[in-house]
Amino acid sequence: MKTAATLFLLFLNAGFLFQTGAQMPEDSELYLLLKSKDSLLFDAAFNTCNIETLEELFTEDFEFYHDKGGAVSGREAFLAPLRKGCETRTAGQPQPAKRILLADSLKVYPLYNQGSLYGAIQQGVHRFEFLNREQRYQKGDIARFTHIWIKTGDSWKVKRELSFDHQPNEPSNQSSSN
Repeated sequence: MKTAATLFLLFLNAGFLFQTGAQMPEDSELYLLLKSKDSLLFDAAFNTCNIETLEELFTEDFEFYHDKGGAVSGREAFLAPLRKGCETRTAGQPQPAKRILLADSLKVYPLYNQGSLYGAIQQGVHRFEFLNREQRYQKGDIARFTHIWIKTGDSWKVKRELSFDHQPNEPSNQSSSN
């Protein structure tokens, strides 16, 4: 009888471990929170030039890996070119680039340490648009991204970011009405 109970507990524990490692449902609190943080991050970087928000969203030891632009180590090294670009941008001028998260591409996977949530992996696909000479947005690359979010107290920060598999948009899709 004791062996059967032990096997049952092991089975339940294995099921729990399998479930907790699975992708989060889109209506889960963690998924919605990190989707919101993703929107905040890219809005601050591309639309509002809100460097203070970006400073809050990245760890000091943040690392960024880009398949075409190389690696950047440290939050300040990553934010310096963004800060410079924001300083030279004229008020009211359209943002030279924007980022669009592709529908249904966002996935969130929780990270646990002995049953305690300490972080999450967020993956998705996004595309970028750039202003052309006529000041119209033109579709740019489509790429995959992975963020590793770390929970510290009640706050969530990006510790690592991967931007990879950049592919050019189809030539027939070069204009955008967005």
